[in-house]
Amino acid sequence: MKHKYLVGVYNDDDVLLDAVTQVRKEGYQMHEVFTPFPVHGLDEAMGLQDTRLHTIGFVFGAIGTLFALTAMSYIMSIDWKVIVGGKPFFSFPAYGPISFELTVLFASVGMTVVYYIRNGFSVLRDAEILDPRITDDKFVMAFCLKKYHEEADITKITGLLKQSGAEEVYVKEMENELEANLIKKDGGVIVESHHH
Repeated sequence: MKHKYLVGVYNDDDVLLDAVTQVRKEGYQMHEVFTPFPVHGLDEAMGLQDTRLHTIGFVFGAIGTLFALTAMSYIMSIDWKVIVGGKPFFSFPAYGPISFELTVLFASVGMTVVYYIRNGFSVLRDAEILDPRITDDKFVMAFCLKKYHEEADITKITGLLKQSGAEEVYVKEMENELEANLIKKDGGVIVESHHH
């Protein structure tokens, strides 16, 4: 089954930000916005809540620290007691560097794995790109035509996109559905997320 999207293409990030604000004021809900680089203020303009990825980083970092301290304490105090220069078996200052390294390792790998799983990324399949120019110099706002399937809605959104500075507006059919995990700051879902 093909999935259809109404796509508005923009040349400038400032024009895109104004367009996102204007679209939201008109009461329409964009499916997603794609940019070739991070655009400051876009999350706020779309009404998205802050990421919780830093919390995941803290949790995995804490697990890494606990793992390092537990493993070194067990090895140095119970399993393989070695007297080195008269230091005690549990020598916390000596555990610092390894604890730090495992904290960083666990946090970075944990955040990467969670990010990939949460966003449905996979190295086993190629991603279908809505518009290849978003990897170069264009900014794209997409509307799911499953939600806006009436001709009057499509005409109104098309006019709104052109009025807000879109250089091009077209309908794109895709084999796979675009993932959208848009959550308002108040916790309400803007667009349903459909996981495969």
